[in-house]
Amino acid sequence: MANVTVIGSQWGDEGNGKIVDWLSARADVIVRFQGGHNAGHTLVIGDTVFKLSLLPSGVVRPGKLSVIGNGVVVDPWALLEEIETVRGQGVEVSPETLMIAENATLILPIHQAIDRAREIARGSAKIGTTGRGIGPAYEDKVARRAIRLCDLAEPEILTAKLDQLLAHHNAYLRGVGEPEIATEAVLKKLEPVRARILPYAGVAWQRLEQLRRAGRRILFEGAQGIMLDVDHGTYPYVTSSNTIAGQAANGSGLGPGATGFVLGITKAYTTRVGSGPFPTELHDTIGQRLGERGREFGTVTGRARRCGWFDAVMVRQAAKLGGINGIALTKLDVLDGLSELKICTAYRLGGSLVHHLPAGERAQAAVEPIYETLDGWTDSTQGARSWADLPANAIKYIRRLEELIETPVALLSTSPEREDTILVRDPFQD
Repeated sequence: MANVTVIGSQWGDEGNGKIVDWLSARADVIVRFQGGHNAGHTLVIGDTVFKLSLLPSGVVRPGKLSVIGNGVVVDPWALLEEIETVRGQGVEVSPETLMIAENATLILPIHQAIDRAREIARGSAKIGTTGRGIGPAYEDKVARRAIRLCDLAEPEILTAKLDQLLAHHNAYLRGVGEPEIATEAVLKKLEPVRARILPYAGVAWQRLEQLRRAGRRILFEGAQGIMLDVDHGTYPYVTSSNTIAGQAANGSGLGPGATGFVLGITKAYTTRVGSGPFPTELHDTIGQRLGERGREFGTVTGRARRCGWFDAVMVRQAAKLGGINGIALTKLDVLDGLSELKICTAYRLGGSLVHHLPAGERAQAAVEPIYETLDGWTDSTQGARSWADLPANAIKYIRRLEELIETPVALLSTSPEREDTILVRDPFQD
């Protein structure tokens, strides 16, 4: 049995939550390996809607171990609030069902203050950050001044580290006229959560290696999408972590051989939240229709998502970068009723034809999409659970996407409901 790594193949919001939840029925362990509580996953199970940000999507399934890996930046207050929310929905969360890597970096109030101050200072050039402190926390991690979960168990070390951390960040806050944050204030705020969160801390890499050796199936759950990767995305309009499949190894503590089958969650059209280039964006009634039918509002922020036609150039690029073995195509039903559909097959940049999204910021903003037009379908695909339930033109659309992105469809999702899924190729059997 193979392990499976799930990543987004566009700019995030591809429907990871439902797919990970569906796959978690076949897994023993579900691991979040990067990102923070800026990424939201919505699960619809019967009449209950779960909105998760830090907790792995498998937490709603009994008998599974959920792990928040060292590659995640953790806001302890947000995490504890999320735990209480899902408990109120009938989900059991305890140190037996949830482990947090002891070396995971913490997001503190200073990070949120810095995040907001910087975004205000950028003005019209803002990146579109959620203001939750994710970026500054990752910066501190790389600069070797971060506070980690294990530091909460060593009060003297924690105080000394906080002094150094705040001395660095308060200089910026002073410079932009924002209030400074004192060490004592952070310690006072941390005190009530310390005893509540430390029981979840553990040696995650060691536990995962033991489970892997015992033949347990591990599902690695990414956040955001490949085109938001800090190295390979539409820089600087990206997240602050690596979102490609290789990060599953680094962000969990397991070797790269453990990542297994890489499944790229791919929306049947394209969306993006916040600023940054978007070659196939639609500013017309069709774009509005996609947003309304697809309920394209951020789970975490509530912001409306920008919508556009499927960009095969970008997804093909993401598939190569992410080592994607197969895609899970989501929200096909949102395209129901459109008389024609367009797919971006290449870009025009100046007088040249290009088949990849260039790295340069100006070039990314300047590319023009070249479209191929396909006939749409009038019958509904919503709730379809077999190929026989799909209109012929919907199947033609799917097959053309496979050709253009050079990657096969492994799963097809036809609604937010857990069981409205067509299995083409079981990633755990690969």
